[in-house]
Amino acid sequence: MTKNLYVGNLPFNTTVDELREAFARFGTVTRAQIIVDRDTGRSRGFGFVEMADGADEAIAQMNGAIFQGRQLTVNEARPREERRERRDRRGYGRRGGY
Repeated sequence: MTKNLYVGNLPFNTTVDELREAFARFGTVTRAQIIVDRDTGRSRGFGFVEMADGADEAIAQMNGAIFQGRQLTVNEARPREERRERRDRRGYGRRGGY
């Protein structure tokens, strides 16, 4: 069973390959992702690593570790919460305006 890990406080210039390589020494990385800002395309400083095995060791070793000059926050990712709908079906907010 795979585990999805949250990786926070990433340097903004970290690549997906560097992230994958950092976690691959603990087990099999099935997917690595860095979250980018929708408008600018720049890294938001966090990402996710999905691991088939070795996730618990990766959390233990990488949480608090210095990576490219920054102290990482690594833990098991929580499921994403549902976003509340901001507009009704006509495209207006609750009070009738934008």
